[in-house]
Amino acid sequence: MHGLMQDWPLTVDKILDHAKNWHGDREIVSRSVEGPIVRSTYAEVHRRAKQLSNALKGLGVKPGDRVATLAWNTGRHIEAWYAIMGMGAICHTLNPRLFAEQLCYIINHAEDKIIFTDLTFLPILAEHRAEMPTVQKVVVFTDEAHLDPKIYPGAIAYETLVASGSPDFVWGDFDENTASSLCYTSGTTGNPKGVLYSHRSNFLHTLVTLGVDVMCLSARDTVLPVVPMFHANAWGLTFSCAAAGCKLVMPGQKLDGASVYELLETEGVTFSAAVPTVWLGLLNHMRENKLSLSTLKRVVIGGSAVPEAIVRGFRDEFGVDVTHAWGMTEMSPMGTLSSPNARIAALDAETQLKYKLKQGRPPIGVEIKLEDDANQRLPHDGHTFGRLMVKGPFIAGGYFKGDGGNILDEAGFFDTGDVATLDGDGYMQITDRAKDVIKSGGEWISTIEIENIAVGHEKAELAAVIGAAHPKWDERPVLLVKLMPGAQSSKEEFLAFLDGKIAKWWTPDDVVFVDDIPLGATGKIDKKLIRERMKGYVLPTAKAKETA
Repeated sequence: MHGLMQDWPLTVDKILDHAKNWHGDREIVSRSVEGPIVRSTYAEVHRRAKQLSNALKGLGVKPGDRVATLAWNTGRHIEAWYAIMGMGAICHTLNPRLFAEQLCYIINHAEDKIIFTDLTFLPILAEHRAEMPTVQKVVVFTDEAHLDPKIYPGAIAYETLVASGSPDFVWGDFDENTASSLCYTSGTTGNPKGVLYSHRSNFLHTLVTLGVDVMCLSARDTVLPVVPMFHANAWGLTFSCAAAGCKLVMPGQKLDGASVYELLETEGVTFSAAVPTVWLGLLNHMRENKLSLSTLKRVVIGGSAVPEAIVRGFRDEFGVDVTHAWGMTEMSPMGTLSSPNARIAALDAETQLKYKLKQGRPPIGVEIKLEDDANQRLPHDGHTFGRLMVKGPFIAGGYFKGDGGNILDEAGFFDTGDVATLDGDGYMQITDRAKDVIKSGGEWISTIEIENIAVGHEKAELAAVIGAAHPKWDERPVLLVKLMPGAQSSKEEFLAFLDGKIAKWWTPDDVVFVDDIPLGATGKIDKKLIRERMKGYVLPTAKAKETA
């Protein structure tokens, strides 16, 4: 027997409909690529998105077609998202931090028909135009006055395209399991793979993110999504903020500490989200200029493990609460957050800190488990390392075009590729990517934990740990440090800083000072590139062993 409730398909166009109907005058503020701050509202974005849907239909876009965006966070980008998805096409977000060959591979694999882009990226597309045979049109998020036709002959000015369409367009009217958006993994191992979200999965993910123990967004919030819209759907914020009626502040291409601080203060931002490197830049800017924060209350930090120094800095110096989050492109992306449960909330601030540094516990809709290499479940004791497996209604069941084959186990769980622990309160802590974990003498060493402590040193700007071959122990850790500008230090100083904070046998066998620690396309430390750069490096302890 079925229930007697209305059949109301969970399609994402209903999210913007809701924002227009009940929060229509709420602002969307953008730092435009052209320079000026541009102000719009949910009602205006809704109208223009419908005009754009009609214009896309006129260009021959049909349901199921892939329409790409290669752009920064702006109001125009939001309009394009809802216009594409609302008409049943698939919005494919492209990451501009990828190499040109990777971008071309992804565009061709997705068979993108149209690309929306910012002026910033038009020269890249023009240079590689011949390598993107499926792309029929390029639309630039600007007006005719700012579009130089010589850069990309035939490119269409966005404002001209929007103006050509009528606001009368029927969104939705299709099954909620229809594909809505496509986002590719960063391709750290092999070619990038496409994660194809459905309207239903995005809608359910939106409802979950609004929870108090997740994003805790309300119509009273002003939100600055520093996390890019091309990074796993801006962690869902493009949907969540519209659903809640938040004022949105879109940072465009300027993500440096000074630019982020300016928007936080001038627009009265109460909530923001970004990767750790952005927050390090903001903290350094505020400290150097003796600044304070007047409205910001909460930040979510994800993308990579958050160092203790960032959590303490925001809490103790600026009165801002940090929530550590973890997720994946394959998870839409929210997986766990470090929100306290009742027991932990009753503890003192210093005791709570160790839980804030973990990736946290799963919200409703996410199941997690740990397994060993024999696929046996492991205990939730906070110490046993295991492969992290996940399952849920907004977690990928396969990759676009079948890449990677069957990615689920017999129980329907997806292997994240992360190694983690789970404690009795359900708090998960990533110890490493499976490919990065150091195995020394048959035991595992967490590179992430060492990195997070090392970057807390006042002279460290960034820190990374990799494993190096050792004739006795198989691998031993090496700490790479990028120092603050003008700072000087020594191996002994950093080893003394780590002493007592990690197990003795985890202590790095060497400390190497480097001019640069490369970051990948999503702001994470690129250990693959570091290992390539360190090829030929021999540990001093290994040399000593060979000499002996």
